[in-house]
Amino acid sequence: MNSILEQLKQRRIALGLKQQDMQVLVGVSRQQYQRLESKGNPRLDTLELIALGLKADLMLIPREKLRDVQALLTGERLTEREHSELVDNPWKGLLDEE
Repeated sequence: MNSILEQLKQRRIALGLKQQDMQVLVGVSRQQYQRLESKGNPRLDTLELIALGLKADLMLIPREKLRDVQALLTGERLTEREHSELVDNPWKGLLDEE
C-alpha cells in the first residue's frame, strides 16, 4: 500500500489540483504543501485538514481487515467464504472480540 503522503499526492492529482491550490482549500502555502508531500511528517491536525480539502477521510484500518477493505475499494472479488464471513459479521475481529 502506498504511503499516506503518496496517497495525498495521488488524490490531489486525481482532483486536478496543483500544490498551490492547497492554499485556497486549506490555508497551506504551496511551499508548505510541497514540503509535506516530499518530506512528510505532518501533524495529525494538519493531515486531517488536508484530507478534508481533498474530500477524503483518514482512518485506521486493522491489518486483519486491510485485505477486505482493499478488495472493496478495488472491486476485487472475495472468495465465497470470505464474502459470507464478511456479510454474516462485518465487525468480527475488529476489536479482538470473538
